[in-house]
Amino acid sequence: MHIRKATIDDLPQLMDIFDCAKSIMRASGNLEQWKGNYPSERIVLQDICNGVCHVACDDAGRLMATMAFIEGPDPTYSTIYGGAWCNDSSYYVIHRIAVRQPGMGIARKMLDWAFGRTATIRIDTHRKNIIMHHILQSYGFTKCGVILLENGDPRDAYMLTKE
Repeated sequence: MHIRKATIDDLPQLMDIFDCAKSIMRASGNLEQWKGNYPSERIVLQDICNGVCHVACDDAGRLMATMAFIEGPDPTYSTIYGGAWCNDSSYYVIHRIAVRQPGMGIARKMLDWAFGRTATIRIDTHRKNIIMHHILQSYGFTKCGVILLENGDPRDAYMLTKE
């Protein structure tokens, strides 16, 4: 498995991964996150054009996972409720992490890759995204509080610094 920046040619497989991730979320009881067409092709194309969309590929070149890996600061993380960030270190944010098939350790491999590029990562997820909460907690992330997305929706916010 290797991780690389996504290209525009990857868009159909990326949208398929997001559809798979939505199905996984719905099957686990998370009916509210990524409603409708989120993330839209427009958002994913913007991530690709900004050079922040990354993909994990299997040995045959098939895309297995994706994430937006973005250098902070992130404006939605400027205020945190019910807690505090672990530190004020510079950080990267992971948004829109999605896997084609759960249980293969691909999300962990993507986190390992990200920590090979920065010491501190912040990430958020819907309170009902039990799978992502488990991944983050088992990886060592600390739940720091709640942030609000631009539309006002709350998300549980996590952070991890590896020195």
